[in-house]
Amino acid sequence: MTIGKELNGKVIRLAGRLPEIWADPQTAYAQRKALLRCLVDKVVLDRGEHDVSRVRIVWRGGALTELEVKMRVSAITHLAKGAEMMERVLELARAKLHDDEIASILTDEGHRSPNCVDRVLPITVQRIRLRAGVRLDEQQTRWRHPPDILSANELASILNIPVNWIYVQIRKGRLLIDRQPNGAHLFANTSNVVGGVRKLRDHNIDRLDLRINQPHQEGYQHG
Repeated sequence: MTIGKELNGKVIRLAGRLPEIWADPQTAYAQRKALLRCLVDKVVLDRGEHDVSRVRIVWRGGALTELEVKMRVSAITHLAKGAEMMERVLELARAKLHDDEIASILTDEGHRSPNCVDRVLPITVQRIRLRAGVRLDEQQTRWRHPPDILSANELASILNIPVNWIYVQIRKGRLLIDRQPNGAHLFANTSNVVGGVRKLRDHNIDRLDLRINQPHQEGYQHG
């Protein structure tokens, strides 16, 4: 059976619109499933032993797409890097870092919680730490530094903002700051630094550079 020129032209025009049709909010979930059934020959899933599944999609026509999909798992021991993460948590906890700071560092290093595919949650850190019998000092004594230095929590308190916002900006490269040997981030308690972070928070600047060898003396670039 041959396809006529008119029908062939319609098929080609439809193929060019597939991304648009798929992304259209008016396209129902059932319609997307029906569209996939027309395009996909079969899907092969290799569940694996840990938290990453390998997926092979065989498209009609013979093309192949291979993917790795992060899966939620029931325990830290089921994570591919679970043992490494537990060891790192205890190392940082014994260095007196707090759970939220440890979670941010581990996320930057590529770790994740069992029930979260893209980051480490502070509650995961807490469970690992307490299971190993590692307890934190009181909040007011966990950082031993002079008054001209601020921890991330102290800076967040001054600005009345969530401390997690600071870690997100660091992770995304909008807030550039040197990390201490123990993994902590400490800030100079000056009007330039506090004001610069406030401007970043208020979207008045795009990036704030607080590194020791920074390219601009003020420590930030205007957006």
